Formats: sequence, C-alpha cells, structure tokens
Amino acid sequence: MIHSRTHIAVPPGAAIKDLLDNSNMKQKEFAARMGLSEKHISRLLNGLVELTPDVAFRLEQVLGMDASFWLRLEALYREALVKVRDENAMDADIRIMRDLHYGELARRGYVPETKSVTEKVFNLRKFFGVAELTSINREEIAKIACRRLSVSEKGDMALLAWVQAIKNKTRGAEVEPINIAGLLRAVPKIKHLSTLPAEEALPKLREILASKGVVLAFEPRLAGSFLEGATFIDGGKLIIGLTTGSRYADVFWFNLFHELGHIKAGHLKSTLSLTEDDERAADAWARETLIGTADFESFKAE
Repeated sequence: MIHSRTHIAVPPGAAIKDLLDNSNMKQKEFAARMGLSEKHISRLLNGLVELTPDVAFRLEQVLGMDASFWLRLEALYREALVKVRDENAMDADIRIMRDLHYGELARRGYVPETKSVTEKVFNLRKFFGVAELTSINREEIAKIACRRLSVSEKGDMALLAWVQAIKNKTRGAEVEPINIAGLLRAVPKIKHLSTLPAEEALPKLREILASKGVVLAFEPRLAGSFLEGATFIDGGKLIIGLTTGSRYADVFWFNLFHELGHIKAGHLKSTLSLTEDDERAADAWARETLIGTADFESFKAE
C-alpha cells in the first residue's frame, strides 16, 4: 500500500491476504494450489507484479471469487497508483517551483503569467521539457560548465532556469558540426577580434564559432544566479551562453575565454560537477591566452 495526501493505493494482494488469513492457509500452500512460485505469490500479495487475467482465473478456482472481481480490484489499484504518484510528484514539484522564482521567469516571458500553483508547475515542466521538475538537476539533463561569482542552493535553481532559457533560444540555430580541434586552432583569430570595435567583432565572432559548431547566445542574469556564463552541448550543438550584466568589453572577452577554457580542458565530457580547481584552471587559461603573464608584467613595468 502506498499513499499521498489524499489518495491510497491498496493492491489486490491485501484482499488475498485477508482470505488466506480467514482460511488459515499458509503462503506456501497457496502458491502450490495456484501453481505459481512462492516468490511470485509474495510479489503479488505486495502489489509488486500485475494481477493478470491468467492469475485472476487461478484465483477464481482457488479462492472462489470471480475472475472479474480480481481484475476489477487490479484496475482500481493501478488507477489509484497513478493518482498517488501524480499527487506526490506535484507536491515535490511545488517545492521546486517555489525556488525557481516563477514571477521573474514570467516577467522574462519564459513562462505564462498565472496565480495557480498547479499551472505554474505544468508551465515549468513544459519550459524545462521534463515530466517532473525533480528531473531538472539530473546529470544527463543539467551537465554544464559555467562561470559564477558565488554558489547557493537557490542560485543553482536560477542557473538551471537561465541555462534552459538559452537552450530554448538556440534550438533553431544552424551551425556546422562540432569541431573542437578547429575551434582551438581558431583561438588566435578570436583573440584578435577583442581589439576591434564590438559592432565589428561580434558578427565575425559568431561566424567563426558557427563554423566550428558553436552557438553564442546572450541572456540577462537571473536574480540569485551570480552567473557570468555557461557552456554545454544541446541538440548536437556546442552552446556558449553569456550574461549581459556587464558594460565592459574586457569582462565579456574574459568570460568568453573562460568558457573556451572549459572546452579546451574537456570539462564538458566530465560526468561530475566542476570543482573550484576546474574553475581556476579555466580562469588561468583565459588570462594567459588573452594577455600572457610576461606581456602583463612588461606592461606594468612601463
């Protein structure tokens, strides 16, 4: 038997147990009379296997109740199971929804405006493309490399929402197949673009990245995410998403090269969360690639 706040799912096995107790029949004898293994009978009594028409017919012969009675109990049990699981899933998703700052997501146009808690959950499930919100932080769905200024539990939820917004925005983008080696060979060209005016550099940057299977996308930072950028693979494309919180070109280029550093280090292939050492390594690569230590020291000495 399993339950939620308002529903209880009682397997047909409970009725079978009552009949066995009333007749003082042991489970071993019952299994022998049914022509089934003791293991199968144990699972049947506990609702772990479906009560099939064949089993219903055997129950009619052994216990005297019509097969239709047992099949009806089974149908009611399966229906109740769905209600229990849906209600429990909804309760868990409501807790997650409250950490996702639905109002801000709605103001951004990511999800429809609504005051209904249930509608908020359904809208967020559609936004993330999941049957249950409890899935959004699973490794298979949420594997990303990112640059953040701080980390918190609610910030993690904001990060996931921001990344999903980038995914939804870039789903229709067309780029060449991913070419990591070619992307790394193009780093000097990308670095040169940092010396050009933004209106000239950005189109060229997008063109270079697209030729290597990379989509560059921008999205304002969500409150609490402390996010600067993130990199991930989605739909056969490599996505570099950057926030639009800074007005300074040097911050933009450093954040871009930080994400390129994650790609170079192979962090997108990891099945584990990135460590502080991974983030520091990406920072170090970005610094050294944009302005080498020797050049910086020489500049300071002038």
